Amino acid sequence: MNTFGSERFVRLEIGFWRPGTNHVPMTNDHGVFTRTVGHALAGKNAHVETGTLFAGLDWKLAGVRPEGVPHSVFQLINHMTYWQEWAVRWLDGKRPRPPKHAAGGWPGRVSPANRLEWERAVKRFHTVLDALHSRSLKEDLFSRRGKMTRLEILHTIGSHNSYHAGQVAFLRQLLRAWPPLSGGITW
Repeated sequence: MNTFGSERFVRLEIGFWRPGTNHVPMTNDHGVFTRTVGHALAGKNAHVETGTLFAGLDWKLAGVRPEGVPHSVFQLINHMTYWQEWAVRWLDGKRPRPPKHAAGGWPGRVSPANRLEWERAVKRFHTVLDALHSRSLKEDLFSRRGKMTRLEILHTIGSHNSYHAGQVAFLRQLLRAWPPLSGGITW
């Protein structure tokens, strides 16, 4: 037990905790944060890993939008890539402008024109995901640009990808194209 002013704190492995509160401050251990960001971007320990989400999906099925479903898998991958690219530009010190309307973040058509277009979309998604992960390792995650830190941007993109990964998994289930080649998380 330590005392800071009139406050009593308990020293824990991850920081200090004041008895009687639920708040446990985080450590500033860079390794913990980079590992956490890497897991968030990959979906590791949460759902099928984001990098394998599109594996083995036939390009024709990627463009199917079942009745009542707002987006195809192809639209989802392009949307996820759009925002990942936006985040990379932001992390690189540029000032990307968000679209004026939500529709601006949904580029492309409902379906790919052919297998090559689908494969390019998947490759682009992976390339940008790798770029995000690379940037999470290189810079101070707590450096701030305006109101946001690098950590906050990376967390937002990880959460965004997880949200849409669930949609992709559900769509693939509807299309009878699940799990991906690597398997899914089931028990």
